[in-house]
Amino acid sequence: MNLAQLRAFVAVLDDGSFSGAAATLGISQSAVSHTIATLERTLGHPVLIRQGGVRATAFGAEIAGHARAAVVAAAAIGMLAAQRDGRPAGSIKLAAPPTVCQGLMPGLLARWRDELPGVDVALFEGEDDEVAEWLADHTVDLAVVVDPPPGPGHVLAEDTFHAVLRRDHPLAGEHAVGVADLQDDAFLLSRGGCERHVREAHRRSGVPFAPTHQVRELGTLFAMVRAGIGVSIVPGLAAAMLDPRLVLVPLRPVLARRLVLRGAIDRLWHPAVTALVEHAAA
Repeated sequence: MNLAQLRAFVAVLDDGSFSGAAATLGISQSAVSHTIATLERTLGHPVLIRQGGVRATAFGAEIAGHARAAVVAAAAIGMLAAQRDGRPAGSIKLAAPPTVCQGLMPGLLARWRDELPGVDVALFEGEDDEVAEWLADHTVDLAVVVDPPPGPGHVLAEDTFHAVLRRDHPLAGEHAVGVADLQDDAFLLSRGGCERHVREAHRRSGVPFAPTHQVRELGTLFAMVRAGIGVSIVPGLAAAMLDPRLVLVPLRPVLARRLVLRGAIDRLWHPAVTALVEHAAA
């Protein structure tokens, strides 16, 4: 019997399913099933009923309190070790949208590596909704979330939106453009996370929202703009992904998104998470 087995058992009980436990633990569903089966062989008794919904057997219910206490005690020991001598340490999973991963995270990760050497950060890229969901269900410890409700964390940036055009487009040299100025071209939409902001830009300008093409990946959208198929609106941080054949022109009126670095709002943060957020704020 080991801590990983007890942690998997508690996660299944708390989430009510193997898939939910897998998301919480950051491992595959088959790995959770294998770990529980190994625990049952070690103890010589089944701990879960798998038919008609997952629930504890009578023996599983009897040991659940002890298993939970062991998991909580191990977490407490880890936090005390991380806090010792004021030097944060630990492995942290961080999620962020693609433009943030390209435009902000490389520099931030490099500074964290140099100034917080005891903290190992693993970066996961996901769309806006995915990132928020991963943080909410504790798949990750830390995330850059877009326009979250008030709460703890640090605002990394106010990222303004721009029109993305070919460098030879008639509007490419303008200081700023409005959504109405883009109506002569087919409009391309990236549905990877900023659709809400693009819709808002159209609403503010009184221009009907009617994209000609809809794609998921920004790379695909940029390729289509390069080919002269149309124009689009993207966050300013997308500049890190552009090639010289494209330009970003600021949008008017100004539309921005707030990028907030935060841990989960429903539980205490690991000391390493607190250290990363405080370092970013400083």
